[in-house]
Parts: sequence; C-alpha cells; structure tokens
Amino acid sequence: MRTTVTLDDDAYELAMLRARGKGITLGSAVSESIREAHETRLQDKALPDGLVCGPKGMLMFAARKDDRILTNEMVKAAMLEMEEEDDERRAFPARRQHTPRAV
Repeated sequence: MRTTVTLDDDAYELAMLRARGKGITLGSAVSESIREAHETRLQDKALPDGLVCGPKGMLMFAARKDDRILTNEMVKAAMLEMEEEDDERRAFPARRQHTPRAV
C-alpha cells in the first residue's frame, strides 16, 4: 500500500539504518519494525484462555482439546436453531401468572 507518512528525525534515521543494513527499501524497513513491535507487545501480553496468537499477530481461537473441528455448517445450523427458538418465543410469549393482591 502506498501512503505518505511524516516521521520524527530519530525514527527516520533508525529506519534508514535498518534499510541500508538489510539492503531493503525504507518502506520495508518501517513495515518490519512495526510488525516486530506488534509481535513483541503481543508476546508480553497474557492472552485470555482459549485464544492463541496467529500469523502476523492475529488473535484466533485455540484448537479444541477433543480435536473436533467447528465447521461453517455447524455454525449455520446453530444459528438457524437459535432463530427458530426466537420465532417461537415471539409467537407464544410466556404467559404471566396472575396472582391476586391482598387489599
């Protein structure tokens, strides 16, 4: 992606040193630095149970312990079931029990 960025002088110098040292463009050096900083931050941060850090720092659900795979079809079936339950609740709302009040 092409964009224009204004860098502080010290950040520019560091990025240029990295680019020259690795023989890459300034843009590639800046991109690498951002990715490394992001990965380091994610490694330092404890992840909630059930989440793992995937490629490029993306958070993902951890694999199930029973190795079962959750498929799109399973999700669609569960969503359809929930919609049907909602439709039933709307069609037949729970009737309130009327209890007479003492006066």
